[in-house]
Amino acid sequence: MACTRFLVAGHVQGVFFRASTRTEALRLGIHGHARNLRDGRVEVIAMGTDEALAALELWLAHGPAGARVESVTREDLPHRDLSGFYTR
Repeated sequence: MACTRFLVAGHVQGVFFRASTRTEALRLGIHGHARNLRDGRVEVIAMGTDEALAALELWLAHGPAGARVESVTREDLPHRDLSGFYTR
């Protein structure tokens, strides 16, 4: 399993972005977490198959209704032991 850090910029706080990301990640079988950053972005740490991470990245580019995503950056991380998917 691969581990990835996504940074999502735009109008992504206050629109249920983290909760919606959790729902999508669980649907895809992805473990990790999503949290708001002080600069207005959302950070998503995700562990899953390459296919699941690619699908999550596509979803993050649009997010839930009400979100206006400007950009998604991706950084591969060393393997981590993650279980479940949480919002912080």
